[in-house]
Amino acid sequence: MNRPVALLQSLSAVLILGTLATPLRAQDAAPLLDAERRDLLHEALSGEIAKDHVIQITRHHRIQGSRGYRDAAEYVLAQLRAYGFSEEEAWIESFPSDGRVRYQTWQSPSGWDIDRAELRMIEPFDERLVGYPEVGMSLITYSNPGDVTAELVWVGSGTTDADYEGKDVAGKFVLATGYGGEVHRHAVLEHGAAAVVAFLDDDRATEHPDIIQYTGMWPRTEELEDVTFGFNISNRQGERLRQLLESGQRVVLHGFAEGTGLEPFFMDVVVARIRGSRLPDEELVFSAHLDHPKESANDNASGSAAILDIARALRDLIESGRLESPDRTLRFLWVPEWYGPQAYLDAHPEMAGPELGGSWLANLNMDMVGENLELLHSKMILTRTPSSLPSALNDVVANMAAMMGDINVRTPRGSFSAPNWRMTPYSGGSDHMQFIDRKIPGTMLGHSPDYTHHTSDDTPDMVDPVELERSEIVAAATLLYLSDLSEPEALELVDQVGANALGRLGSAARTARQISGGDPGRESEASSMFEAGNRVIHEADWTAQTVRSVLLFRDSPAVRRGVAEWESRLAALGTSILGDLGVDPAAVAAGEGPEDDSRVPARLTRGPLDFGLPASRLDPDAAAWYGSPEFPLSGNARFELVNFIDGERTVTDIRNALSAEFGPIPTAAVTRYVEDLVEVGAVEWAGAGTG
Repeated sequence: MNRPVALLQSLSAVLILGTLATPLRAQDAAPLLDAERRDLLHEALSGEIAKDHVIQITRHHRIQGSRGYRDAAEYVLAQLRAYGFSEEEAWIESFPSDGRVRYQTWQSPSGWDIDRAELRMIEPFDERLVGYPEVGMSLITYSNPGDVTAELVWVGSGTTDADYEGKDVAGKFVLATGYGGEVHRHAVLEHGAAAVVAFLDDDRATEHPDIIQYTGMWPRTEELEDVTFGFNISNRQGERLRQLLESGQRVVLHGFAEGTGLEPFFMDVVVARIRGSRLPDEELVFSAHLDHPKESANDNASGSAAILDIARALRDLIESGRLESPDRTLRFLWVPEWYGPQAYLDAHPEMAGPELGGSWLANLNMDMVGENLELLHSKMILTRTPSSLPSALNDVVANMAAMMGDINVRTPRGSFSAPNWRMTPYSGGSDHMQFIDRKIPGTMLGHSPDYTHHTSDDTPDMVDPVELERSEIVAAATLLYLSDLSEPEALELVDQVGANALGRLGSAARTARQISGGDPGRESEASSMFEAGNRVIHEADWTAQTVRSVLLFRDSPAVRRGVAEWESRLAALGTSILGDLGVDPAAVAAGEGPEDDSRVPARLTRGPLDFGLPASRLDPDAAAWYGSPEFPLSGNARFELVNFIDGERTVTDIRNALSAEFGPIPTAAVTRYVEDLVEVGAVEWAGAGTG
């Protein structure tokens, strides 16, 4: 019998009416943080100071593994020193990064350094198109030095073999709308072109024709020796060149890049720590990626500046005696996105949540946190942890955001925008994924939409000190509250989490009713009834785990009693919902009959899998499935599938959990994906040895 069904059935004997009649201590959304600490944070945190850090960080062309990134890391460390962090409290950890060293399944990026570059049209007109370093994104990241004068050939997107049929690109520049690195892989490495010119042609490029997109070569190890160079230009420039070519004119370009190019170097992770006074071995972590091209202000100088200001403010409050030292250690990490956390967790196996025997209890990842809401028409997005990792962290973050909304944050150089935030289902896209993979509950604070994302328009003038400060308040209040959770606060939090869990279980019931056809008396297909029951049973289990997670932050007999009461309520409600749907939990526990796959996979790696896996290591015929319409797994679903692999769940259990979270997914698809992970060495079948 699967675990969610077993939990629900073990509590199904609870008297539903009696349980639900038990008085609740708190069901409203009153602020969890006391007014004294709220006001201290409001006073001490400064969006203005953070905005100044944004401006300084954006002056560095801080590509992962580059010398420019090291300059930015040293700036952050220098600021920490100025704020009083000693060598034992703040430092840099460096990891080799040469395009060959691997950290788990991730190939490190190459080191990189270019002094200057330029692209010029010399026929039919003499015109300078772009130059580097004044526009950092104009040079495709990880370009090598070179000097080429050659004709230009239009290849459409430039990312498929069909784009090159009947075209002679050998020794020439190619003009394309695809991602620079993919165009280079096809045009230069496969078809012998000399260099690449790429431009955006999507909706935002039409609306903002002078922005330049950030793209990179990202060469694979076997490609390092063959990389040339390329440029990113604006839509206006690209369309003009394309029209010249399509009118039959000969277009000749001259491009050069000077400097070292690809080189063995290092990835730097800046670490700071405020040591806990009572439980120093238990940690809560602020993280932000420091990399991206000059300027890249909101992405992600803003997140890096925000946690730097949080570190300053908390240390000042503690040193002045206005705030007691936190019970648990607060850690701050400035990382090169994706690759830095992978290298860091390789060096720090203790980076793990309680489920894996570690004592890292929560992560708040800050990525794009300073958007000017008035200029960008954006809103604050707070992403929940996925279903594989239920946590009260989500409820605390949402409560602190609501509290922030009631604070009148104003700064001399800030906007007059009103707070606008949303709590959304899990989505990836940043470094909270590494923490979640290690069973450390991680949420991301970001903003969307933002048309400037990964473009030359992501400049400091788009960063609002008011929104920076709001983001800081949410993040600092969340982890400070969880660090020092008292028993009365824990009891209040249990009720808050439980009340929210009732709402989520009610939403699951609505979804289940839609799946089953909506009419309890209707004869539904067995598969529909199974999916409906599967959704409710898993949600009941996840909500119970969410309430139970409060014990990680405060464990006492009183809190355990409160948790047990809520577990009973939720189980009783789940049983009642199943009864209304006409679903037998035992039938759901039986699985999907002939599609059942009872094999148990176990992981062989730590950290999220490289995004190209498993397809990048399969033969072309097998890999083709991943790019076909028949492949049913989104990026978030693939990440979660791996998270559900724990050496205990069967493939069918994983399929059922995944379907409860994302909607029904064929067992055969999950089976094939897991089998391919076994094929490429990321997973093994339990009992098959350690590999």
